[in-house]
Amino acid sequence: MTQDPGLASWLQLTLTPGLGAAALRGLLKQFGLPREILARRRSELAAFTSSSVLEALDSDSVRDAVSRALQWAAHPGHGVITLADDSYPRALLEIPDPPPLLYAVGRAELLQHPCFAIVGSRNASVQGARNAEGFAQALSDAGLAIVSGMAVGIDAAAHRGGLAGAASTIAVLGTGVDIVYPRRNAGLAQEIATRGLLLSEFALGSGPVAHHFPRRNRLISGLSRGCLVVEAALASGSLITARVAADQGREVFAIPGSIHSPLSKGCHALIKSGAKLVESADDVLSELAGFRPSGYASTTAVERDAKTADGTLLAHMGHDPVDVDSLCLRAGMSAEQVSSELLRLELDGHVTALPGGLYQRLEKG
Repeated sequence: MTQDPGLASWLQLTLTPGLGAAALRGLLKQFGLPREILARRRSELAAFTSSSVLEALDSDSVRDAVSRALQWAAHPGHGVITLADDSYPRALLEIPDPPPLLYAVGRAELLQHPCFAIVGSRNASVQGARNAEGFAQALSDAGLAIVSGMAVGIDAAAHRGGLAGAASTIAVLGTGVDIVYPRRNAGLAQEIATRGLLLSEFALGSGPVAHHFPRRNRLISGLSRGCLVVEAALASGSLITARVAADQGREVFAIPGSIHSPLSKGCHALIKSGAKLVESADDVLSELAGFRPSGYASTTAVERDAKTADGTLLAHMGHDPVDVDSLCLRAGMSAEQVSSELLRLELDGHVTALPGGLYQRLEKG
């Protein structure tokens, strides 16, 4: 990645403790580029920030942090993108609080592609993960880079689907871009760094601090033309992303689910509030004004139903969770017959076992 020759000045300002993005934007508006800000007398800057911040601005610790960041950015595939760069994503310029700079690993050109966010529960169901991956692959094949937050569950499934499609994926992190969190996603992060893009506004070495994640969420939606929530409980952070997306003027979509599933409650609440109910990638694409698909296989995991040699028990299951006793009554089979058939269907990937002795039919991807 080609670096801004004034990058050190950008880093000096953004790595100074206590100098927030809003104050920095005020300085930029008043004085111009960072080099011009730093050339001013510190007394001129005092109207925009505190004396402690001005003292830290020229400290050895900030100077060392700038040096480390420049060394990191010199590695192949690494980059720091500032507000002044032509490569800064235009979509983020539309949000109220664009980050002054972004740390990136991988294919920075993806920031110039049309993007679409897919988010959802960390405690995803098997079907939810399949839906996320299926939608992500179909939308990626249509030309939309898939944006998500690198969490386990729906996020990880969305990234996998994006990588499997033509337009790849962007993972927006709530840590420094050099930190893998959660650790169980280390392999996925490496794959995204190679074939997609890892992105963060947080300084190198920044750990998973709780308040980072809501800030990350505004970038997930801000980069994207729309946001799809696959599964979410009523208290899910995914609903925060959806609300931010709506505030940013992005389209919000949700996949409905069983009325008995806690992971459907958040999606149903979004739909009641005006989010668009979707059952296929085509439903999403038809709502994205101005976007023209590049050609893709429109069938998604939601549409590709299981076609087995013996679908009798599946037909009796429907699509909501069900227990063995209810299936015995519906199918006219003994408990032993139902249990044996459920085991076969589970091994074949057509059924999943849920807590409480319940079973649910899976849509095959």
